Amino acid sequence: MIEVPKILLADHLKTLKLPTFLREYEKLARPRRRTPPILKVARVRARGATEGLDHVQFLARLVELELIDRERRMIERRIKAAKFPATKSLDSFDFKAIPKLNKLQVLELARCEWVERRENVIALGPSGTGKTHISLGLGLAACQKGLSVAFITAATLVNELMEARDERRLLRLQKQMATVKLLIIDELGFVPLSKTGAELLFELFSQRYERASTMITSNLPFDEWTETFGTERLTGALLDRLTHHVNILEMNGDSYRLGQSRARKAEAKT
Repeated sequence: MIEVPKILLADHLKTLKLPTFLREYEKLARPRRRTPPILKVARVRARGATEGLDHVQFLARLVELELIDRERRMIERRIKAAKFPATKSLDSFDFKAIPKLNKLQVLELARCEWVERRENVIALGPSGTGKTHISLGLGLAACQKGLSVAFITAATLVNELMEARDERRLLRLQKQMATVKLLIIDELGFVPLSKTGAELLFELFSQRYERASTMITSNLPFDEWTETFGTERLTGALLDRLTHHVNILEMNGDSYRLGQSRARKAEAKT
């Protein structure tokens, strides 16, 4: 026999876009254990007083499950949109390997209040010290806080900006990048930029200045950024904007990746 009410309910829940309701309501409504006969009379007598509350609790639990599931799906969408090369949390970072890194500062940044204040973060240190891992961890925390995030290497970003300029869609790309709450630019300084590339990157930073947050990782100290941007004038103007409201993470030390590799080899020998 076709259960018309159940079919209608399923259709309504799909229309209302309540997939968790649809998936969970029967399981919640199903009795968990058989009521002993001696208790049936008492339950019938008490039903009038408790039935409304039971319905409210039932719906409240369904709503709670729906909200939890929606938040999970939203976080997954934000992580996918961020285009992280890997999903890494701060929990998996070995802070002991980089003793100069201020762990309390990083954990404070993970609360993402700096993003709400439209501040910047710059992580400086030699290659292999975990700068990308930290940026991925902070990016993941921002996604979990409901903030839009985009992750990209400096070289890829400049290439995309130049291609967009050549294809006459630069304005659209700039608007798209300007609306992201947190833009993470990895590996700035690994390769020198052309004059046009440096100018386009500077323009993007200027558009985001005091409007949204930017995190940059670089293997170069500030006094060597001219090697990347070509001129002292452009470098000075760029640093003036980036460091106006900035949190600097000092990540100098031995290679984090090299240390992990040595530790794995030592474990394999034991």
